[in-house]
Amino acid sequence: MRTVLDIFVQIFRTLWGHKLRSFLTMFGIAWGVGSLLLLVGLGEGFRSGNKRGLNEYGENIMFLYPGRAPQVEGNMSSARYYHLTYQDFADIRREAPHVRDAVPVLLRNDVHAVSEFANANGEICGVETQYNGIRYLPLKQGRWLNDLDDTQRRNVIVLGDEMTKNLFPGRPPLGATILLNGISFEVIGTVKRVGRGDDNSTNMRGYIPYQVMNTYFRIKDDDEPNAISLINYQPRVPAEHKLALEETHKIVARNHRDAFEGWDTVQQAEMMGMIFDAMNMFLGTVGLVTLALGAIGVINIMLVAVSERTREIGLRKALGATNRSILFQFFMEGILLTLFSGLIGMALAGGLMAALGTLQGPEGFDPPKLVPSTAILAISCLTVAGIVAGLYPARKAAMLQPVEALRQE
Repeated sequence: MRTVLDIFVQIFRTLWGHKLRSFLTMFGIAWGVGSLLLLVGLGEGFRSGNKRGLNEYGENIMFLYPGRAPQVEGNMSSARYYHLTYQDFADIRREAPHVRDAVPVLLRNDVHAVSEFANANGEICGVETQYNGIRYLPLKQGRWLNDLDDTQRRNVIVLGDEMTKNLFPGRPPLGATILLNGISFEVIGTVKRVGRGDDNSTNMRGYIPYQVMNTYFRIKDDDEPNAISLINYQPRVPAEHKLALEETHKIVARNHRDAFEGWDTVQQAEMMGMIFDAMNMFLGTVGLVTLALGAIGVINIMLVAVSERTREIGLRKALGATNRSILFQFFMEGILLTLFSGLIGMALAGGLMAALGTLQGPEGFDPPKLVPSTAILAISCLTVAGIVAGLYPARKAAMLQPVEALRQE
């Protein structure tokens, strides 16, 4: 035990005796490890921010919009605009086996809302009760629309966060009455704020029963009295999103000659995931190369140390030091240099990421976070680097013959 303690004392004395060299070696490894963790952490923050942004539309949500189609095959100058209809929604819900649920949406942004205290312009959205199971709309107060609201055509409304603040500044909205183009509606609930930054469209909405919307504020299209603005739907499971997409497109193409457009957030999330996985692989490779270069630097430093301390090694061996003790000392010097400097780099990167976490980042970007798998990889690579960096110089020092070492000037 005493011998081991003496060896560690000798190691720290040697490192302290060459402060600048030890510092530069440790700085290089700490910089490489810290840079690796910080870059991967920033990428993970960007990944989680984009995923959160997509989830605020709704989990695994897909959109179907109206579009244009030519009346004469191949002649776009004859194209006309086709609205989606309530029948399209009903057909999708009935005929698409890979669609878990769907909802028709009627949107109008020309409806003027007036309360007792203020007025506001936003979007009025007519939906069925399953809408908040597809879209992300966490309630803040009151309740959501129910089936009786729709079937009995009740004049009730659920307000988004921004519209609530505009119509009822500093006042309770529940149970109050507002006028939509002069028609009275009772406020039965409010929605928590979703999104951040400039993405404020969802917060500026009011939600009323679909049948009420279709009665008072239907889309102005004389050719199609049951026109809707869009359809939201979800696949049964994320892996079936392409099947759900094909089924809905076939149904709407049958009804409207391919006059539709769509947005698949599941596919977008998969594409973003592939991009971030590739980025993490690239950053990981750069980090591994940096750690390898650091290990080479430690090997070089340890070889120089062996050359400089040849006479010391010879004297210690002449006084009875074993090959094992010499090997252990130089081996531990390499391990300590790499692991200690790597832990410093990890601590600095973690502290910097924690500090950045207190700041408000740009939209679509979450604070960087320490990725456990990357930290484990860094520790593993540092261990291997320390072993490689310490083993060869340590073996060279242990194999020196005392007589030959003492001859060295």
